[in-house]
Amino acid sequence: MAHFTKATSVKDWLNQRLAIEKVEKVMASEYWIPKNINFLWAMGMVLAITFALLLVSGIFLLMYYQPHVDLAFDSVNYTIMREVDFGWLWRHIHGVAASVVFLIIYIHMFTGIYYGSYKKGREMIWISGMLLFVTFSAEAFSGYMLPWGQMSYWAGMVITNIFSLGDLHLDGLVEWIRGDYVPAQAFLTRFFMLHVLLLPLAIIGLIGLHFAALRIPHVNNQDGEEIDFDAESKKYLDGDKAGSKVIRFANDFMSKDLMVVGIFLIFFFYLVFYNYSFALDPVNFDPADMLKTPAHIYPEWYFLWSYEILRPFSVNIGLVAFGFAQVIFVLLPFLDRSPNAVPASRRGAFNIWFWVLLIDMIVLTAMGKLPPEGIFSTIGLVAALLFIALWLVLPVITKFEKKV
Repeated sequence: MAHFTKATSVKDWLNQRLAIEKVEKVMASEYWIPKNINFLWAMGMVLAITFALLLVSGIFLLMYYQPHVDLAFDSVNYTIMREVDFGWLWRHIHGVAASVVFLIIYIHMFTGIYYGSYKKGREMIWISGMLLFVTFSAEAFSGYMLPWGQMSYWAGMVITNIFSLGDLHLDGLVEWIRGDYVPAQAFLTRFFMLHVLLLPLAIIGLIGLHFAALRIPHVNNQDGEEIDFDAESKKYLDGDKAGSKVIRFANDFMSKDLMVVGIFLIFFFYLVFYNYSFALDPVNFDPADMLKTPAHIYPEWYFLWSYEILRPFSVNIGLVAFGFAQVIFVLLPFLDRSPNAVPASRRGAFNIWFWVLLIDMIVLTAMGKLPPEGIFSTIGLVAALLFIALWLVLPVITKFEKKV
């Protein structure tokens, strides 16, 4: 049995039993961050704050939401928005945060790609991050079902139909997911459970895994410089803070994080109070009607790029392309064959690949919101084919990349 002494304070009592000082050193005061990084490295903290806003606002909405097909629509659009004091505020916070969180995720993701933060022992950081992206996507989709408006219902119908897998006709799997032949009470109840319990728990667990994966290889830097963290941290602790290439996470780097978070919150609450309508689809202000299909069914903006990869092709080819798009980002550390873990601007062909991919995904997002007809259909098809081609050529162009 471990040896315990008489505690001199509450902190000492807890420290003997929970090793809180050791945990604090590992996760904060002796967790070392390179000096040569920019504000884009604060996106992780911004994401954590946004997730906290989603949790808090979700708890308040949960107090009045009714997960029943006859009550859900009115509980959101009448009870919460009109009867509950500041209910409109909590809904605006939740809706805006659900949309903005994906903007920050995409910035965070493409920052990692640009600076090669998935290479040289950092593969698990990338993989855990992509698992978080998938789980956040499932959380957003399940939440989109809950207002039980027209777009909620028909988006649920379309997305669950994907699981029939085209000519395989796995209709039994689709019915099992829905709990019925069409989205109805069982469907709403299941997605309510996923949204408020199972998926948030998965996200919290994956956040823990993501932070743990950061601890051993440490954070990358914007120059791609190899840093001896043990030597540089010793230099810092010996008093040579100016000469050391690293700083403490707490409270050195965290102070920079909080400045970026403060700027983000100004932007965020501007959207909440003055420009929240982008997060609330006007079609979804009509109650769900299984007998009236909307003229144009589309997902939220953060799913549009993958939706547009599915849409231009025949059913079976579209499903293969859609599945390809869902898993290919996870495989990036293994497809990039280059030994270089430096910014894309120093990697020749990879730099072109990166910017073409980014522009292509923006085009796919724009086309996904438009009806698939005329020139829009052609542009969407070309952009989808280009997306697939970019990933197929990545191993080739990186294999022959010269070491920087």
